[in-house]
Amino acid sequence: MAQATRAAFGATLIKLVEEGHDIMAVDADLCGSTTTGAFGKVYPDRLVDVGIAEQNMIGVASGLALTGRTVFTGSFAVFGTGRCWEQIRNTVCDSDLDVKICPTHAGITVGPDGATHQALEDIALMRVLPGMRVLVPADYASACAAIRVAATTPGPFYVRMGREPLPAVYDDDFAIESVPFARVLREGSDISIMACGVEVAQALAAAETLAGEGIDAEVVDVMSVAPLAEDVLMASAAKCGRVLTVEEHSVYGGMGSAVAELLAEKQPVPVTRMGMTTFGQSGTAAELLAYYGLDAPAIARRVHEVLRR
Repeated sequence: MAQATRAAFGATLIKLVEEGHDIMAVDADLCGSTTTGAFGKVYPDRLVDVGIAEQNMIGVASGLALTGRTVFTGSFAVFGTGRCWEQIRNTVCDSDLDVKICPTHAGITVGPDGATHQALEDIALMRVLPGMRVLVPADYASACAAIRVAATTPGPFYVRMGREPLPAVYDDDFAIESVPFARVLREGSDISIMACGVEVAQALAAAETLAGEGIDAEVVDVMSVAPLAEDVLMASAAKCGRVLTVEEHSVYGGMGSAVAELLAEKQPVPVTRMGMTTFGQSGTAAELLAYYGLDAPAIARRVHEVLRR
């Protein structure tokens, strides 16, 4: 069943507290959309809603973390990273606090909310910060796993979640032992398609199409953008000889940039990056992925272009 990654947020926080973890959540007037509201209904003394005040949200979360709690923040990705970036940098990361930045509604699949609400720079903003681990789950099960590993690993985390229901990629019992994490979801030899988040399912669908056309595409889920699972990515690049990265984010500074930087230094192969180069616009998630060339047919077309070079 298709579920949005954001749906994992409140539900997983509830389970973590039930298991004995001292979890708090701080949101900025978007508890219903981020699903921290569901957590607050069960544990009202563990949720703080600061109103439309994202910088204050990070300050409150940091203060709570200094009391020994593990603290998660909500909001939409465009506000929960951009509006309070200085506070995340100078308070959370510089002091290595146990604060997990977990906004929802990232990327163009926010849909009708339009460009002002479609975060396309957040991975770049977060992965540049020393000590920040960046996870981009591909489906509901992996979002649960990402939140859980963030809760049980000390220090700052960024977990990027979205609004749109996504097809299941992993089984319900999927878990991550530690970060970094990446997994080869489909073996191939002609090209390695490295994707994260929304684009993992699109890459798998593209690989199915390409298989019918005689092209053997490998698909790698690059869930952990910072740090990268270097051995997994380098092995895939070495085997296939060509890499195509796909992300629902700017091509500048995101997962594709991280992969290109790694391979340029340690496993040089041709790398092509697919992603956004403009602001988005209003539309359904499917319409926008097609319009900006980030759906399965567009990925398959780009693979053909890369292999013709």
